[in-house]
Amino acid sequence: MSYPFRDVRLGTATAKLIPRADGTQLLNVEEPLGDYPDTLLDCLERWADEAPDRTFVARRGASGEWQRLSYAETLTRVRCLAQGLLNHGLSVERPLAILSGNSIEHLLLALAAMYVGIPFAPVSPAYSLVSRDFGKLRHIVELLTPGMLMVDKAQDFAPAVAAVRPADCDCLAVDPAGHTGMRAFGELLETPVTAAVDEARAAVTPETIVKILFTSGSTGMPKGVINTHRMLCANQEMLASLMPFMRDEPPVLVDWLPWNHTFGGNHNVGIVLYNGGTLYIDDGRPVPGEFETTIANLREIAPTVYFNVPKGFEILVDYLKREDDLRETFFSRLNLMFFAAAGLSQHIWDELDRLAIRTLGCKVGMLTGLGATETAPSAMFASLEESRSGVVGLPARGVTIKLVPNGGKLECRVQGPSVMPGYWRQPEITARSFDEEGFYCLGDAVKFIDPDDPQRGMRFDGRISEDFKLDTGTWVSVGPLRARIIEAGAPHVKDVVIAGLDRPYVTIMVFPDLEKCRELAGLGREADAATVLASQPVRERFLQMLRDLDAHSTGSSTRVRRAVLLDEPPRLDAHEVTDKGSINQRAVLDNRAAVVDELYREPSPPHVLSLD
Repeated sequence: MSYPFRDVRLGTATAKLIPRADGTQLLNVEEPLGDYPDTLLDCLERWADEAPDRTFVARRGASGEWQRLSYAETLTRVRCLAQGLLNHGLSVERPLAILSGNSIEHLLLALAAMYVGIPFAPVSPAYSLVSRDFGKLRHIVELLTPGMLMVDKAQDFAPAVAAVRPADCDCLAVDPAGHTGMRAFGELLETPVTAAVDEARAAVTPETIVKILFTSGSTGMPKGVINTHRMLCANQEMLASLMPFMRDEPPVLVDWLPWNHTFGGNHNVGIVLYNGGTLYIDDGRPVPGEFETTIANLREIAPTVYFNVPKGFEILVDYLKREDDLRETFFSRLNLMFFAAAGLSQHIWDELDRLAIRTLGCKVGMLTGLGATETAPSAMFASLEESRSGVVGLPARGVTIKLVPNGGKLECRVQGPSVMPGYWRQPEITARSFDEEGFYCLGDAVKFIDPDDPQRGMRFDGRISEDFKLDTGTWVSVGPLRARIIEAGAPHVKDVVIAGLDRPYVTIMVFPDLEKCRELAGLGREADAATVLASQPVRERFLQMLRDLDAHSTGSSTRVRRAVLLDEPPRLDAHEVTDKGSINQRAVLDNRAAVVDELYREPSPPHVLSLD
């Protein structure tokens, strides 16, 4: 039986494809992008005036109660903090760097910087708290030249601050206990406001830099993407035109996604601010021992839209199947879901549909799309009818996609008001990132779902830079193959790295989900990773995965002959993984070249899984 989607108001998209004489094609939609405000500050001031008492942001305090700030309270505090930043001499040349994770204080200080035209950079906390050499943090601070660092607990961040803090840089701590060299956030909050704040606010324009958002470093050291008010406001209008139901009812988000990434900091926080909604900061994360915090929040707060990474949806499904009250609350007001950062396994998607039907008698739509830090982030969206893992759909309103033939694929390039002006203080990299017509070179390949019907949209076809040739000259399309392998290995595979450049066949290195493999092996926590992965049930599971892949392979470019299970997780300091968990294929292949050699050794070593 076919079930409908929940009836919500969605925007339309009518494809317009323009072939050109040089073999490229331009793809956009006929519907125009609506008007949008000059700055995000207009949104803050609008809602402080129209809905002053509405909760803008909330976070659980130490007692477990929600600490809330209304729009009016937010604006008042932002102005005080803005004066404090001006008093400390911050400017475009001496911006603000926020090293801590999501918090009310983080949000207030970011808005304060924005209010007076001071760029801010939210930096991944992992670079301070997980890294041991502070390499990426040092690179960012040297590139940024900040006038102030902001941290949460001084004690936690003290080693990182000591390692990278410039001599002329202030440091602000929400909890400065034990560190006299750091100022207290509360003191800055008490700064009397002068006319300087209003003068600086009046000088903010659509081209004013809001933030410098650093890429995750999946292909090298992080680059600083310049985000302007025009970019962010245009992108939010694209989202609102896609999901106009958010104009009808202010959105409610329960969200953990980190603000140092564009999905959390631009997309999700922006949705709340642009549409006068409420953001409940979720201190949980989709990892063992921390997701219970997310579940506790979702038991209490019913979101109207819900965003997560695939792993988050995977864990959520287990709870929704067990807890009827949670399921009823979660779906009660939910209009739409959206995932990013990786592909969502189809069996998880199907289970979400079943749970929604069981609760509501209909499905709740799950949208997919394509975007990047450089596009603020959204550039393309799929329709509900076509939406599934790998489908990126049609361009957002106001966006033009240029399709360029490249090695048998269509390379995707982007132009529109939400595209960055460039990278912070890296003109050479900026110049290489745009083509001669001013299109941003995204680096992704796409292909039409149906070449005879552009209206159906497009699907992701891998990263151009990751594809390689076997020694036979056969091209291996890494992105689609990687997605197939992860799907075939779910839920026991976290990620895979594909090898085979100038080799006779394709092999893989697997980063397994150790907890799922431990369950499969029937071993307790005392068993180390090597023991778990060497167990017969685990080896047989992955051998069967290779057999299943082989049964559906179409030739040497899609046939995986051998695999090795890695008992050491990817390393942040070795650039093998970004702070958001994305694998740097090139770094893993370089750092683990000896493992790659083992995959091709004859005869095959005993620990290597092989179809031979």
